[in-house]
Amino acid sequence: MSAPASVEVIARDGAARVATVRLPAGSFTTPCFMPVGTRASVKALDSADVEGAGAEVLLANAYHLMLRPGAAVVAAAGGVGEFSAWRGLTLTDSGGYQAYSLGAPVDDDGINFRSVYDGSRARLTPESAVEVQEQLGADIQMVLDVCAPWPSPVQELRSAVERTDAWARRAKRAHRRSDQALFGIVQGGCDLALRRESAERSATTGFDGYGIGGLSVGEPREEMLAALAAAIAALPEDRPRYLMGVGDAVGIVEAVALGVDMFDCVAPTRAARHGTILTDAGRFSLRRAAWAGDTAPLEEGCACPTCSRYSRAYLRHLLVVREPSALRLLSIHNLAWVFRLLDRVRAAVRANALDGLRREVAATWGGDGI
Repeated sequence: MSAPASVEVIARDGAARVATVRLPAGSFTTPCFMPVGTRASVKALDSADVEGAGAEVLLANAYHLMLRPGAAVVAAAGGVGEFSAWRGLTLTDSGGYQAYSLGAPVDDDGINFRSVYDGSRARLTPESAVEVQEQLGADIQMVLDVCAPWPSPVQELRSAVERTDAWARRAKRAHRRSDQALFGIVQGGCDLALRRESAERSATTGFDGYGIGGLSVGEPREEMLAALAAAIAALPEDRPRYLMGVGDAVGIVEAVALGVDMFDCVAPTRAARHGTILTDAGRFSLRRAAWAGDTAPLEEGCACPTCSRYSRAYLRHLLVVREPSALRLLSIHNLAWVFRLLDRVRAAVRANALDGLRREVAATWGGDGI
């Protein structure tokens, strides 16, 4: 039994919307980006850094946390938010994507894993994924799903849809915490009929919100957006829609135009750790020798703590000599840039001007990812 997440729409521009999503533990504004704190920590950052960048919701991963430090440890600490001293809302992914990325064997009843830490055996079923996430205590938990690779034959996509649907219904029956929202997940690859069918099945089962998974796994953007549109057309208006694993500028803006409310992605902070800087003018590599004597900030006009204090020359120096502080400072900037982009998106929706921002972002990024 779950407490539905309510969506209060504040502004619309076509299918795009600015809204307040209310959960039992609090609310957040959409469109929103959720930084990925896989092990209850965004790499190179602490909770105060992530909060300062503008995040309202932090994502953690149930598979990793059940292995280290263990769900019982997190539960005893008061849940993943208290455990990590995070003051905002939290979402835990179920482990379905880890099955895809790690090549874990999947059967009709669940997923068999080898621990990435010590090689020990671990297993997740729809019911145990709910139990683990209820122990972790996130404000939003995701059902266990099956993500098929791209490209996949239609039979494999059909199997993923069937299992995801069956597992979602089992997860809903197992869910007990009324203070924790439960989101379903839509699969189906880039097959438009299967995407719509998966969305219809998930909507019929009825969840507090809906994740759209299995996209941004190598398919062309045009196919991704078509599959996304097919899914959204079958999902209820009064629930949040969450595009899983997308965090590049073009992907965010185009998905918002189709009606997506929530995003997560490791790309902005991963790029920072490799020296790639995100700006409104595009991206650049801070490793280039051209920046060795540049006293300008990473991005003119950026008010993030990194740009407010440090020069490109100094930050490049830290990066080149492998000072750990470089990873933190560059990650702070890239996260701040993502949240500034979302501010611009929300302002454009309110002003009925999203098409203009779409054109601007497409011209700057040229369809390129992070």
